[in-house]
Amino acid sequence: MKEELKTVHKEATKTANLITENISRVIIGKQDSIELATVALMSGGHILVEDVPGVGKTILARSLAISSGCTFKRIQFTPDLLPTDVSGVSIYNQKNGEFEFREGPIVSQVVLADEINRATPKTQSAMLEAMEEKQVTMEGITRNLPRPFMVIATQNPIEYEGTFPLPEAQLDRFLLKVNLGYPDEVEEISILNNQSQIHPIDNISAVVTPQMVTDMQDTVRSVYSDNLIKEYIVKIVAQTRNMLELNLGSSPRGSIALHRASQALALLRERDYVLPDDVKQLAPSILSHRLIPSPSSRMNGLEPEQIIKDLVKTIPIPGEKSQNWLRR
Repeated sequence: MKEELKTVHKEATKTANLITENISRVIIGKQDSIELATVALMSGGHILVEDVPGVGKTILARSLAISSGCTFKRIQFTPDLLPTDVSGVSIYNQKNGEFEFREGPIVSQVVLADEINRATPKTQSAMLEAMEEKQVTMEGITRNLPRPFMVIATQNPIEYEGTFPLPEAQLDRFLLKVNLGYPDEVEEISILNNQSQIHPIDNISAVVTPQMVTDMQDTVRSVYSDNLIKEYIVKIVAQTRNMLELNLGSSPRGSIALHRASQALALLRERDYVLPDDVKQLAPSILSHRLIPSPSSRMNGLEPEQIIKDLVKTIPIPGEKSQNWLRR
């Protein structure tokens, strides 16, 4: 039984590495961001990519969809977009005298919600049921979405004109947040060279199948996580609810997300068990978008990512005391 599980773990790790390597052919110099995107796919979660225009947010989403062999649809969010433009609408068929449901672009395996914060909160809320329950309900009829299902939402910084802040309930449904950032000079030269003739995304194809992705997601749940690791995660998340720097801490959904993502990262690192380092590495990306800084933190320019990084340093690592005792 153990040998069978090891084989399954190896296959899942191979699948994840194939996806990561394929995306790296398109996205230059952003290995950490690529790994985070792969971790989200492995966890069955959604990604929020926030950054300035032109740094590759849409290309990351397309590369992930192509590499995983999943169906891909894009929704361009604008102020006049309606909820039915996202989820679908029933249209009357004069031939048979019945209403027929025309599915919206949300019915796909990978959905790119481009510039999601340019739509009104009413339209943004059309994504809530799909992201949490992986289904859509129209006119009292519930329809399941395909597996795997993933939303990759891009947004411009909220200081930009014509943007609406995402509701806290929707932010909480994103597994993690990715910031791509500007490339350095060497990386930007590589980008220019790679796109001198043809865009690299036109040269990549699927390296795995949707079924392999689904199997990988199921395998992530079997990665061993000790109770000490779970206590460590809960202590980090619980502390966010008692910090003066924050008006709102993370919900239990944050604990679940951090635990599942840590299992996925362990598998990506070719391990069948979670280490505290996995939790420490992922905590800022998993928790930062779930927090609301206090007014004083905003005035002092203290970002949620930095708050989490500082917080993690204060939480004792599991087993640390016993190691110190051994040194004596």
